[in-house]
Amino acid sequence: MKAIKLYPADTAALATEDLKKGDTVVVDGEEIALLDDIPSAHKIALKDFDPGEPIKKYDNTIGYASKPIKKGEWIHSHNERTGLGKSKNYTYHFHDEAIFPGKSDHTFMGYDRADGSAGIRNYMALISTVFCVNGPLQKLAKMADQKYPVNESFDGIFPLTQEFGCSQAGKDLETTCRILVGMIKNANFGGVLIVSLGCEMAIPSVLKKYLGDYDESRIKVLSLQNCDDEFEAGMALIDEIMTAVKGDRRTPIAMNRLHIAMNCGGSDGYSGITANTLLGTLCDTLVKEGACMNMTEVPEMMGAEHILMNRAADESIFQDIVSMIHAYEDYCDFYGEKPAENPTQGNKAGGLTTLEEKSLGCIQKGGHCAVMEVLKYGERASKNGFILISGPGNDLAGVTGQIAAGAVLTIFTTGRGTPCGFAGPTFRLSSNTALAKKKAGWIDYDAGRLLGADSAEVSQLNKELCDAVMATVNGDYRTRNEVNGYYQMGIMKDGVTL
Repeated sequence: MKAIKLYPADTAALATEDLKKGDTVVVDGEEIALLDDIPSAHKIALKDFDPGEPIKKYDNTIGYASKPIKKGEWIHSHNERTGLGKSKNYTYHFHDEAIFPGKSDHTFMGYDRADGSAGIRNYMALISTVFCVNGPLQKLAKMADQKYPVNESFDGIFPLTQEFGCSQAGKDLETTCRILVGMIKNANFGGVLIVSLGCEMAIPSVLKKYLGDYDESRIKVLSLQNCDDEFEAGMALIDEIMTAVKGDRRTPIAMNRLHIAMNCGGSDGYSGITANTLLGTLCDTLVKEGACMNMTEVPEMMGAEHILMNRAADESIFQDIVSMIHAYEDYCDFYGEKPAENPTQGNKAGGLTTLEEKSLGCIQKGGHCAVMEVLKYGERASKNGFILISGPGNDLAGVTGQIAAGAVLTIFTTGRGTPCGFAGPTFRLSSNTALAKKKAGWIDYDAGRLLGADSAEVSQLNKELCDAVMATVNGDYRTRNEVNGYYQMGIMKDGVTL
């Protein structure tokens, strides 16, 4: 199989290997002679196109011919243009087959937290309120890590530094505080040491206005300006926190208390048909069990937003999605940027041409689920099922927002590859097998095997992925980022309200 067509009405097929001019491919029983060299994961024209004629993939328009295109030609940036432009008006047409959150007697083995949340890890984190303390914080984390090694009920100590906290005000400061508090209260952290300088805008007294009630035996504050020796004082506070943390044990917890984030980065032409499709099926499965599955990357919904809007659980949520999309359009306009220019050099090298094509592949992660809630950046989830979070395409800032919303596992798909880890376990799927083999130290699951699989193999791969994710949830598998010790957080800093 040298080429595949995803939907009957599609007018572009996908090359499944590097193809040469003069080769032939068979699509829908028809032999098509190739008029160009066509790289793997790139598009093949299945018909002649006049300038301005729509090109279809995923049963949706992914762009328009910018010049005449002959059947068998390579479709890419040189002959295809986006159709995105000014803001659209939308009408709500609910998709009545959308999947709503269900109930289940199944459980996972997690850490039951006093605030009603549930973790899948029992970490301790050192979190900075301002960039000034990042150096001492990292040194202190190393000292604590040596004293308190990982064991069967404790998953380790790590630093979470960030760049902000100083000279902030208004909405900018509020966003930083909300994200910091969301991270501090994440259920994967059995204990947190907040490390402050003492004169920043995001000082602990300000953070406490957002924290609300919290367990003071597990969340403590170190102010560097207010102690003689920050390492001695810091280790004393860590010792106190670890007294509480070391008694934590996994217990059976209902599936409706599991919260997972879904994200992607470095997508290629295979992402939407392998990794994101497998993840979408997993999303359907876990939502039926009652879990919460969140998705962000608003710029990578544009061009496919109508599909999500018509899966909104009610008209109020539909309007929330519309507002979220328009807010990002206004954000881009404020800076004189165009959303349609989102696809990166890596995306294009991997076969993606327009934002519509990238977005239609991106939203496959949400499967067929109804949208139950739309959150602003920094807000915490309050609903089960599939939810959307306002956030950027920037992986670090976006995933940080998802974790601050309550997610305890990030499932991350990639076609180009990335070693990054976020503030917790990051289970990474490769969209192609070549990447999984090349970067085995980065990748947790090879979704490229879905390409060309028959129905029985597809079912087996879906089960295999579900089993692997649940092994991660239950603590039986440590993700590559955990093994490598890669953890980080990042905050979206901007004066424009999103």
